[in-house]
Amino acid sequence: MTTHAPGPAAFTPDLQAMIADLEQLTLIESPSSDPVAVGRVMDVVEGWARDLGATTRALPGGTRTFDFGLDPAAGQPLLVLTHADTVWPTGTLDRMPFRQDGERLYGPGTYDMKAGIVSLFHALRAFQASGQWPAGGVSVLLSPDEETGSHSSRAHIEAAAHAARAALVVEPPVSDSHNLKVGRKGTGTFTLTFEGVASHAGNRPELGASAITAAAEAVLALNALARPEIGTTLSVGLIQGGSAVNVIPAHAQLDVDLRISTLSEAERVIRDVNALTPSDPRVTLTVSGGLNRPPFEQTPGAARLFGQAQAIARDLGFEIGGEIVGGGSDGNFTAPITPTLDGLGAPGDGAHASHEHVRLDRWPDHVRLLHRLMLDA
Repeated sequence: MTTHAPGPAAFTPDLQAMIADLEQLTLIESPSSDPVAVGRVMDVVEGWARDLGATTRALPGGTRTFDFGLDPAAGQPLLVLTHADTVWPTGTLDRMPFRQDGERLYGPGTYDMKAGIVSLFHALRAFQASGQWPAGGVSVLLSPDEETGSHSSRAHIEAAAHAARAALVVEPPVSDSHNLKVGRKGTGTFTLTFEGVASHAGNRPELGASAITAAAEAVLALNALARPEIGTTLSVGLIQGGSAVNVIPAHAQLDVDLRISTLSEAERVIRDVNALTPSDPRVTLTVSGGLNRPPFEQTPGAARLFGQAQAIARDLGFEIGGEIVGGGSDGNFTAPITPTLDGLGAPGDGAHASHEHVRLDRWPDHVRLLHRLMLDA
């Protein structure tokens, strides 16, 4: 790691206090499927916000917002995106306990992204302590359903982005490199449902129209739509079909994951998927789904934000890069609306995996970076 002399606006985060706050959030398991559990995490975070004098609001669908020092005369606020839900079912702590091993802090939802919430609130507490808030104030949006597509929160996220001068996302940085996320692929899903004609596989197979055969043809056609060299991938992740081994199957279903780097590619794939036609005219195909999150494409404003972050990191004594990643976040919704920078949470590894952890040796530097960027953005 290249080091530089720290800049004048640096502050020293209290690592032990951050660990304690992260433990409090992690021990409240909050799978997306359990809104009551997610609400318990939100209650704790809202309490932190109220302690800092925030104006708090509960929005339809479970999203909450916390506003700090809003001053329309000083300009638009800075938007910070967070989410309280995790991919881990209740009971995961029994086999993945919250624990520290050297410079790594393990537990479900630590890296993605409860440590990001903690990072943000330690930066906010530093603003309160200094009496210096970012110009225009800070608006924090806490989503209950980011891990499942942000269906209830998307409209609130986009509305907040229209009112903000920039959006910072405290999702974790890229694992291993600990770089910021300067772009993300757009994400979507399709469900293809095939309805054929059932018949006895031994006595009258010619009377049947196999939905599974039509689905198999569609898998090959879907694979042919991919253009990985420009970032477009399609993956059939689930196949269901048939009723018994001696019956020509009358039903089949494919569930498909879509990743794209540009909206033009999304339009092409959506058009071509909806144009798929089974070779056997007796089989009908119904397509549902499409693009969920638009691609987070680079804009001049986003590039400026990243340049600021790099300069701040150097001033604070370390180097940081930027990467485009395949997974989506709520930053995909804000990027087409306002300059957005992602990956500003806690460094570590293991998102959605049993080795999920935060890097304690690197975490304070990323909190200092977030604090300075919020002042400068």
